[in-house]
Amino acid sequence: MSHKKSFKTILLIPAITMALSGCINSNNNNTQENTSSAQALITESNANDSVALKDLFLDKYKIGTALSREQIIGQSTDVLPFVNQQFNAITPENSMKWERIHPSEGVYDFEAADALVEFANKNNHFFTGHTLVWHSQVPDWVFEDKKGKPLNRAQLLKRMEDHINAVAGRYAGKIDAWDVVNEALNEDGSLRESKWSTIIGDDFIEQAFIMAAKAAPKAKLYYNDYNLYKPEKRNGVLRLVKSLQDKGIRIDGVGMQAHYSLTSPELNEIEDSIKAYSALNMDVLITELDVSVIPFPDEENMGADVSLNIALQDSFNPYPTALPESVENELGDRYRALFKIFNKHQNVIKRVTFWGVSDANTWRNDWPMPGRTDYPLLFDRQLKAKSFVSSLSEQ
Repeated sequence: MSHKKSFKTILLIPAITMALSGCINSNNNNTQENTSSAQALITESNANDSVALKDLFLDKYKIGTALSREQIIGQSTDVLPFVNQQFNAITPENSMKWERIHPSEGVYDFEAADALVEFANKNNHFFTGHTLVWHSQVPDWVFEDKKGKPLNRAQLLKRMEDHINAVAGRYAGKIDAWDVVNEALNEDGSLRESKWSTIIGDDFIEQAFIMAAKAAPKAKLYYNDYNLYKPEKRNGVLRLVKSLQDKGIRIDGVGMQAHYSLTSPELNEIEDSIKAYSALNMDVLITELDVSVIPFPDEENMGADVSLNIALQDSFNPYPTALPESVENELGDRYRALFKIFNKHQNVIKRVTFWGVSDANTWRNDWPMPGRTDYPLLFDRQLKAKSFVSSLSEQ
């Protein structure tokens, strides 16, 4: 999904004055306090939750989460022990997207990606790189020459290949899978118009999968998109997969992004899509899973700050301090219904990945309106499993 929070990296210059040194020492003390608090939460979580989330599904499929730059090399690394306890699959939230890992021509920033891969390999997590080709979060220079003029087909194909070789090639044998192409279809299943399609042509997806297979021959190769439960978009993916298969181009799976709500989408549509993709011998991945419990704003209020408007607070931020028990029960019912489907199709579903570790760091907080508080994941802000979690594997 394109709605991801961005993080800034702050570089601290070595202090040469006592005043600046004092600030740095103060920051270090704060970090130590935050780490101690997080460790206490993890200890409490262990006491309350006897079976780890990943172990509930050990004989079914992998359970994953997305990690941010802050969580792997920033101020939030204290959550990593909890990640090891509860999950066995990792996806980078933003750190491997083009604008982060390849911000300018000839310049790569592998710091966060290297740390993520090292963490995953050291702790035996299944690691999915996200993503090689996407229309969003790509710098303009990718599509332009040094004079700012659009590249031609051959030039952009070369640039795509260089990027895939540099990134996927760097981690060949260390990364288990790649979201090769992300969100390339419209809601009606047709090809999305983008600079990739405009300059290269409709075969840019084929070219990306061919390049990825060469750069990372042992990795699984996936197509990932949202709203893949919709019949029209589902059919578009089926056409895409069949086209690649007919041409002998390897594709191993389809990632179904799952940013859902308490009432949408219809369960039968989700199951129909799982059946359809698996019928083409595709692995099915449930990716970016979360279930929002708060109303989504209309276009008129999109981007408004709810903290500045009492009426908007009541409508679009109904639970600013805590989730009512009755709503958590609704959330539990929704998750049980979803996992009943996932468990039923455990032979083709290889992974279920939540888009975030806990409610404290979900992208749904403050989006698409600042000031909103959501509760879409299985662990609350204190890293405690919600009341219904242990029942999900029994569905």
